[in-house]
Amino acid sequence: MKSLVYREIPGRSAGFYALLGGLGLFILAGLTAAYMMDKYGHIITGMNDQVVWGLPHVFAVFLIVAASGALNVASVGTVFSKTIYQPLGRLSALLAMALLAGGLTVLMLDLGRPDRVIIAMTHYNFRSVFAWNVFLYSGFFAFTAIYLWTMMERRMGAYKKSAGVVAFVWRLILTTGTGSIFGFLVARELYDSALLAPMFIAFSFSYGLAIFVLVLMAAYGWTGRPLGDLILQRLRKLLGVLVAASLYFVIVYHLTNTYFAAHRGVEAFILLHGGIYTALFWVGQVFVGSLLPLAIIFHPRLSKSRSMIAFASILVIAGGLAQMYVTIIGGQAYHLVLFPGYQEASSFFDGVNHHYTPSVAEFFLGLGGVAITCAITVVGMKVLRFLPESLDDQAVDPHAAAKS
Repeated sequence: MKSLVYREIPGRSAGFYALLGGLGLFILAGLTAAYMMDKYGHIITGMNDQVVWGLPHVFAVFLIVAASGALNVASVGTVFSKTIYQPLGRLSALLAMALLAGGLTVLMLDLGRPDRVIIAMTHYNFRSVFAWNVFLYSGFFAFTAIYLWTMMERRMGAYKKSAGVVAFVWRLILTTGTGSIFGFLVARELYDSALLAPMFIAFSFSYGLAIFVLVLMAAYGWTGRPLGDLILQRLRKLLGVLVAASLYFVIVYHLTNTYFAAHRGVEAFILLHGGIYTALFWVGQVFVGSLLPLAIIFHPRLSKSRSMIAFASILVIAGGLAQMYVTIIGGQAYHLVLFPGYQEASSFFDGVNHHYTPSVAEFFLGLGGVAITCAITVVGMKVLRFLPESLDDQAVDPHAAAKS
């Protein structure tokens, strides 16, 4: 690979400021929604005493999980010595930190009282997986920043491999912790599974890479910089493998739950008669988010089209949001089984599946987090040298012409 030149995005185009302005409006809408929820309480949302994690948590957890996966591109290049991916390492680290920042912002503002985060930062109950994640999130920022420093500072290049290994291990721990938030909640029938931790790791790889592909194509398309087919096809094949791995874990997870009699009720709810949750699972998560992207990615003709690669990435992201909705909200909508093997009756929703309809405020709060992620990424690429001037085939592989 010949020496690459990294450059910030030059100029002061009207399109750049229009993009920032549009993102600013979504951020303002998200902050307004958070203010309204703080002022009037969660009564203005669709959340209630039974469904306490709503649509903002869907966006927040999706962004946090995708943050870990977005760093996968840098890890493949550094940790596994795949040189073709190394020019993408800086953008990979930037996007990872931006996604985590956007997700945590939504998570904090969804508390209703954002000042409560001070309690989470100063009082730790180490028997709670939530307390563990406070350290996992801050550690991810720190290790990814150090990793990025070794990639951008020539004098620190000797430590890049070590920093990459630490960041790689930490992000696996981070996603394990995020999946364990649900896996350790034994009171919820859908959550009570050790498979959620590795399944969330698989999800993170596919969601993060899908977002990375879109950001990469947009950055090079809008700035007119060359982006060769070689690197794009490598990313396309990797995305296909990761989507297939995610689907595999989904199949194993639901087969395992179906095997155990205690979980057959919630499995029937999600897979057969759960209404919106059943539709989102089969149509959103399985078909739109898995089968259709795989068909595009491995199709001999469609896989050569850049627009179809971008479309497949969008489908993976849409399927990921559907998956998070089914897991987070569907898991709460199914009634609590207080006394397994017995029937109980009272006026407190015993045996009753719960209703939830997201509000406009929740939707804009979630979109505000996405806009924060996009704004951090756009500004970062504008002012710092995250992007190579060229990623054409000759730049990433001088022997590409000879191979073709």
